[in-house]
Amino acid sequence: MTTVDRAPGVRTGPEGVPAADRTLGWAALAWTARWLLHPDGPNAGRPWRYTPEQARMLLWWYAIDDSGRFVYRRGLVRRMKGWGKDPFGATLCALEFAGPCRFGGWGPDGGPIAVAHPAAWVQVAAVAKDQNRNTMTLFPGLFSKEAQAEFEIDIGKEIIYARHGAARIEAVTSSPRALEGGRPTFILKNETQHWLLRNEGHAMSEVIARNAAKGRDGATRFLSICNAFNPGEDSDAERDHTAWEKMATGRTRATGFWYDALEAPADVELVPQPTGEDGRLTAEDLDRARESLYQGLLAARGDSGWVDVDRLIEEIYDPTTSPSTSRRWYLNHIIATEDAWVTPQEWDRLAVPDEKVAAGELVTLGLDGSKSDDNTALIGCRVSDGFLFRLGIWEPEKFDGEIPRKEVDAAVERAFAEYDVAGFFSDVHPFETYIDKWEEEHGAGLCVRVQERYPIGWDMRGRKAETTRAAESFHSAIVEGDVLHDGDKLFAQHVYNARRMPNNYGVTFRKESPFSSKKVDACAAAMLARECRQQYLALPENKKRSAPAGPSVYESRGVRRL
Repeated sequence: MTTVDRAPGVRTGPEGVPAADRTLGWAALAWTARWLLHPDGPNAGRPWRYTPEQARMLLWWYAIDDSGRFVYRRGLVRRMKGWGKDPFGATLCALEFAGPCRFGGWGPDGGPIAVAHPAAWVQVAAVAKDQNRNTMTLFPGLFSKEAQAEFEIDIGKEIIYARHGAARIEAVTSSPRALEGGRPTFILKNETQHWLLRNEGHAMSEVIARNAAKGRDGATRFLSICNAFNPGEDSDAERDHTAWEKMATGRTRATGFWYDALEAPADVELVPQPTGEDGRLTAEDLDRARESLYQGLLAARGDSGWVDVDRLIEEIYDPTTSPSTSRRWYLNHIIATEDAWVTPQEWDRLAVPDEKVAAGELVTLGLDGSKSDDNTALIGCRVSDGFLFRLGIWEPEKFDGEIPRKEVDAAVERAFAEYDVAGFFSDVHPFETYIDKWEEEHGAGLCVRVQERYPIGWDMRGRKAETTRAAESFHSAIVEGDVLHDGDKLFAQHVYNARRMPNNYGVTFRKESPFSSKKVDACAAAMLARECRQQYLALPENKKRSAPAGPSVYESRGVRRL
C-alpha cells in the first residue's frame, strides 16, 4: 500500500499549558478524577480520566490572571463528530455544579486556591430538547455513588439538585423570554452550528451573553460546543468564528474568547486523484487516497482513541454521504460555500508564516483601495518566486469611517524605500490623486507599466478582460499550489470571502453582495501584485533588473516554480 506521512492536525487555540500558579485547572482535574465516572462506552463505571488533549483544554479554560480573574470570559470547542464533546461538556457542568471552580485566594505556596460556588446554577442550553438530551442523560452515570452521597445530589430528567437545592443543573431550550433576567453561574451551549435566526438561536445566544455579563467578578461564563458550521447559514457557531477571527487579527478591542479547534490537514485526498493514462484511476491512486483520508481522520480525532477511523472511512465512502458532509462532520473542515472562488483549505495549505522578504529584494506591489465602504489593501509579491505578503490592510471602521489615505501613501513610500520595486499596479478609484503622485515620483524606475505614460493606474472597471485573465491565472496558481503566502489571517479572510463571478471574458471574483461586510480587497490587491510580477517575467531580459541570487522559498521546499 502507498504510505502517506502522518501530518499533525491543524490546531486553533493556545499552545502548551498555562503556568501552574495561573490556573484552577489542576484542582479541577483532581476533583473530576475523584468524584466522576465514565458514563458510557468501554470504560463505563471506571474513574473519569481526561485525555491529555482534554486536560490541556481544561487547564486553559480555568486559566486566571494575576488578580485571580478568569482569562477567558467565554469559549468554544469545535471538534469532529464522535470526539466526545458531550461527555467533555458534561464534566464541566458537573465541576461548575459541585466542584472547585472559583478562585478562593492565594495559598501559602503562592498558588491559587480553588473553591466550589456556594450557589451554583448551571444551565445546559440548546434550541431543541434532543440536543440537550445527549448531555443530560450522561449525569446519572457520570456522578459516582460517593459523589451523589457527598454532595447530596438528586438527579432528575431535566433538573439536578445538590446540597438541599442550593445548587442545580437545568436543561433549557428555545425560550429567550423565559431565560431573560436569570443569573446562572455557568452555561453550556450545545451544537451551536444549529442555532439560527429561524429557531430563535440568535435570540437565545444574546440572552445568554447578557445574563452571563451580570455575574460577579466576571466569573459567570459560557462555553459552546459544536461541529464545523455551514458557511452562509449565519449560525451562532459561524458568528462566533467571525468574532474570534476579528479578535485574532486585532480588528476589535474585545478579548477573552477561548476558541479551541482541531481539524484535519487541508490537503486530505477525500476524492482519489487519477494519475493513470487517459486520466484513469490506478490501484495506487485508490490506496494513496485511502491512506491520506485515514491519516487525516487520525489528525482530526487527536488523542480520542475511541473514534473508529476505519468505520468512518466506510461512512465517508458510502454514496449517500456527500463530500461536504464528510469534510464538515468528520474532518472538521469549515467548507466553502458553493460559489466560493477558492476554499479555505486550498489557501491555507500554501501558507509559509515564517518566511520573510529581505530588504532590497525585487518585488511588485498591488493596491486595491476604497474611501469608506470597503477596506484598502497593499500586498507585495516577491519577483524571484511569487511569494505574497501583506504590507497593509486598512479598515474604515477603525478610522472614523474613512480610509486614512495619507497613511496608505506612507505605506507605499515605505515599500519603495525598503524594496526594489519593479512594478506597481493599483486600482484607480478613489486614489487618483495619489496615483498621480506615485507615478510622478516612482514611475521612471518601474520596469512593468500598465501604460507607458501611466504605469501604475489599473482601472479594474475599465479593464475587465485583463482583470478577468489575471483573476483566472491567480486562481489556477492557488489550486495547483504554485503560489505561497505569508499566512496573514486578515489577508486569508479576504481570500475566503471571494465569490465566483462569471462574465463575458471568463470567471473573476467579487464580494458576496455589494454591501456585504465580508471584504475581498486584499485578494484583489494580491491578484494585481501577482499580475504585475507575471508581466515582469514576460519582459525581454534587457528590460529587467537583476534579482538577488539564492534559492527561493519554493525551491527550498521542493515546490516547482512558475
